[in-house]
Formats: sequence, structure tokens, C-alpha cells
Amino acid sequence: MTTSNRAALLNKTHKHLKRTYKHTPLKGDQPLLESLLFACVLENARHDTAQQAFTKVQAAFFDWNEIRVSTVKELSEVMDNLPDATGAGTRLKGVLQSVFESDYSFDLEHLKKQNIGVAVKRLQKLSGSTPFTVAYATQTALGGHSIPVDKGTLGALYVLGVISESEAAEGQVPGMERAIPKSKGQEFGALVHELGADFFSNPFSPSLREQLLAIASDARERFPKRASKKPVEAPAPPPTKAVAVDSKKKGKEPAAAAKKPAKTAEKHVVRNAKAAAHPKKKAGPAGKKTAAKTLTKRKPR
Repeated sequence: MTTSNRAALLNKTHKHLKRTYKHTPLKGDQPLLESLLFACVLENARHDTAQQAFTKVQAAFFDWNEIRVSTVKELSEVMDNLPDATGAGTRLKGVLQSVFESDYSFDLEHLKKQNIGVAVKRLQKLSGSTPFTVAYATQTALGGHSIPVDKGTLGALYVLGVISESEAAEGQVPGMERAIPKSKGQEFGALVHELGADFFSNPFSPSLREQLLAIASDARERFPKRASKKPVEAPAPPPTKAVAVDSKKKGKEPAAAAKKPAKTAEKHVVRNAKAAAHPKKKAGPAGKKTAAKTLTKRKPR
């Protein structure tokens, strides 16, 4: 997309969002640390939802140090109204831990006295900080012209055709600060963030898709598609006990049958050997000799 077309689409988006969402301007420069911490909660969430979560977490814990030493699970349970409470808790704890380890306090106001570039680099080095949190703190506390974008905003801008798929993956919106002047930067940033939060919460919402189509008629081509569910194959039924028993019996039968012929053959061999060693006498001749002897022994009358 050319720079002029991108700028025209961004300005059209701004005009449409002004009719859809409300923006409450911030009063004066915000404390740098508080602005950075609020951005940790605001990322990918509606502004009113983030404000409620930020108030809840401050009321639930004694001070910033107690939040620092708490677990991410404890923080996310307090901010359970956020769409990504675990991510917010991780960012919040990480920033507080990093600030305390470097300064042994919870105060970043001294960075306002330095060059804005130096202050931005310092914020970028903090553990838990993200491009969104740094840009938000730069815009609201350091007075710089930096429009914050998070995952939801990048997704919405891609569907609108403002950025390409590769630019969305890199988290970049080239030329946005040039297309939107600094005087309208906070307003545009807040409005497009609300659109991004709705996209992050439910990109398949019919009302959200109507908004996107009202801005870009070809947005339908880039709508995210639902993942198709693969049918789950039914597992094969296990073999019954009766079948298992039969298979065991069948397995034993050949072995038994093989043993029986062997024993029978052994018996025949033994019998044949005995018969050869002790042959039987024939009854016929023996009987004749006995009869002859009997006749010769009789006396004459």
C-alpha cells in the first residue's frame, strides 16, 4: 500500500471510530511509572475494563512493593475481568521488579528531565515492558508522539488493509505517526485501541465485522477464519474376556497335541523291546509233549 492510500485509510478509520467509541482526554502529563503500569493492564483490554482492574489491584495490595513480591497467579485472580489477566500480571510484576532492582525505589520521574530518546531506551530495557506499554507511556507521560498498538489493534488494522500480514507479525504500522498529527494522536490512539480490544476479545463478532466492512469494503477477504474441528475417531472396542480365554486355550491345544504322540511312541518302543527280550512260548508243541509223556507212564491193565 502506498503512503497516501495508507494515510487516507487511517483518517477514514479515525472519522468512523469517533462515531462509534468515546474518548476522555487525559488531564496533563501523567506520572511516568503509573502511566507505564496502567499500560501493562490496558494492553489488549477496553479502557474502562482496564481502569477497573487497575483500581482493584491497587486496593487489594498495600503498595507497589507488595504487588512486586506477589505471584502472577495472585495478581491475575484480582484482575480476572481482563481478557488476558495472566499477561497483565506478568507485565505488571516484571516492570515493578525491574524498576526496584535498578533504582531501589518506585519512581521514574527523573527520566522526564532527560532527552526523550534516552528515556524511551530506559523504558525499553525494563523487564515486562512491551512496545505498547513504552509507546503509551511516551505519549501520555513523556509528551512524545507515539501511537501505541497491541496485538488486537494490529489484527484490526490488518483486516482493514492498513498493514500487511508481515507488518502485523513484526508489530509495525509504517507512517502512522505521519498520517495522524500529534494534536490528534491521543484521541486516535485511544479510539483505535478500543477497536483493537474488541477484535482481541472476539474477532468473529458480527457487529465488529460490520464496523470493519463500513470502513473497508474489502475487509471480508482478510477476516480471520475459524479453525475446523477434525472428527474424533472412535477407539476400537477392547477384546472380551471370553475371546481372550478362547485364544489362550487355542494356543495350548497344539502344544498338548504335540506331546501326546511323543508319549505314545515311547510306550510302543518299550513294549517292543520287552517283547524281543522275553519271547512267549508257543502253546501247541508244549501241549503235545505233555500228552505223550502221560500216555507212556500209564501201566498196562
